[in-house]
Amino acid sequence: MTAGGKRYIGLATWAGVLLLSGGGQVLAAAKPGVTPEARTAAYFDGVVHDRAQLRLFLQAMPKGGDLHNHLWGAPYAEDFLAWAGEDGLCVTTPRPTIAGAPCDGLGKVPAKGLAQRDPALYAQAIDALSMRNYTPGAEGAEASGHDQFFSTFGRFGAAAVDNIGPMLAVTRELAAIDHVGYVESQANPNVLHDFGAQAQATAWNGDFAGTLAALAPKMPEAIATARREMDVAEAEAARRLDCARAAAKDGPCQVEIRYQAFVERAQPPSFVFAQMALAFALVEADPRFVGVNIVNPEDHPTSLADYSLHMRMFQFLAARHPTVHRALHAGELAPGLTPPRDLTFHIREAVEIAGAQRIGHGVDIAHETGAQALLARMARDRVAVEINLTSNDGILGVKGADHPLALYRRAGVPVVLSTDDEGVSRGDMTQEYLWAATEQGLRYKDLKAMARDSLEYAFLPGASLRTSACARRDPATSTPDAACDKVLAASPKASAQWRLERAFTAFERAPRLP
Repeated sequence: MTAGGKRYIGLATWAGVLLLSGGGQVLAAAKPGVTPEARTAAYFDGVVHDRAQLRLFLQAMPKGGDLHNHLWGAPYAEDFLAWAGEDGLCVTTPRPTIAGAPCDGLGKVPAKGLAQRDPALYAQAIDALSMRNYTPGAEGAEASGHDQFFSTFGRFGAAAVDNIGPMLAVTRELAAIDHVGYVESQANPNVLHDFGAQAQATAWNGDFAGTLAALAPKMPEAIATARREMDVAEAEAARRLDCARAAAKDGPCQVEIRYQAFVERAQPPSFVFAQMALAFALVEADPRFVGVNIVNPEDHPTSLADYSLHMRMFQFLAARHPTVHRALHAGELAPGLTPPRDLTFHIREAVEIAGAQRIGHGVDIAHETGAQALLARMARDRVAVEINLTSNDGILGVKGADHPLALYRRAGVPVVLSTDDEGVSRGDMTQEYLWAATEQGLRYKDLKAMARDSLEYAFLPGASLRTSACARRDPATSTPDAACDKVLAASPKASAQWRLERAFTAFERAPRLP
């Protein structure tokens, strides 16, 4: 298009005029009388079998929140190797692991400069610290995707434990790239592990109340230490992202991040109970922490043996901390990984005993005793399931028609897409949406509903946009009135939802390649 001899590039129009992109490509025309959402959905249907164009579309799509995100699992192996270099750590040979100094050159070489000094070893280290190039039976690889995945945490742990701040920065950076505005990161200050470890030597007699009374005098100091740790970590993340600059108000610095304090289930009962008690207390004391969770492989022998005990611990502490939210890993199992009996009750006990408000993974739901009644209860009580398609495939080998995503949706259970451990899996949130579209058959309105639900079922405090005074206002076409303004000012949840709706408005009105 030209006017007065000048060419106008990439201008949007609502009149159905063809547009030119910066490269001179003709962009899709808007049709009069068709809503932006309908036009966007039709475009999605037209590109769903073109992986490159679908990726381009989904990358730009607003995705709400990532509710199942492990802080240690979010950074890529390259990040951990860079931090190892900054901290003077080493990489072991011939099987790469990040380890402490001294780096004597005899089986331990400096991590600093490794990529330039020994590209082959650097590449091997990336493979060892992640799922990249994983092939069962290959030299140096674990026996299964499950074993490879979980073994990586021990291999990069030395670079993770003292780098909470850098990990937070990377988490926000990755979210911003994927147009994710909110992250609930499963992130523990180091004092939570230390607190559990100190209690590990205590004889466990199963007395919840007595044990809690013995721990109580030590908890205020531990909570204060935890809050200081997170203060330092957040300041370091902001420094690395340069959030003090005015121009940094966009991108990663705009990603809101809250935390779930977690419990390590593959530990003795005294450790687990102490850590869980401190986690509940920390959530009450620090608004940055919005819930508690439980981690470690669900098929670990200790995790299996003590599963019901752990659920009763949650039940006991939840009764004393009724405002603390619970999002529990449950059902991250598949046939063959454990005996069949272990697939029959984990999700049910997490919901019925521990009072989980969200379930992480929930892959073995079809094997649960009374699965139909459990699904009905989850639908009725709005217990959302955090779906992690990439890691479910990599760890459990469950994908496509074998995955229960469709089962949950047919039962009316809320579902949201999340990344789990995107750095270890070498994925991102856009990939989760891509798999949902191409392997699970979801369409644009399904994905949009999931993005909205990711904020509806987030543990962000405050009223929901759906049920507040703002429900009368359309973010696409109006500004908040006085009543809605009051809600947005008081409710982080409603505010995040309003921003998402505005982002969808811009996304759906944007011109696209035909």
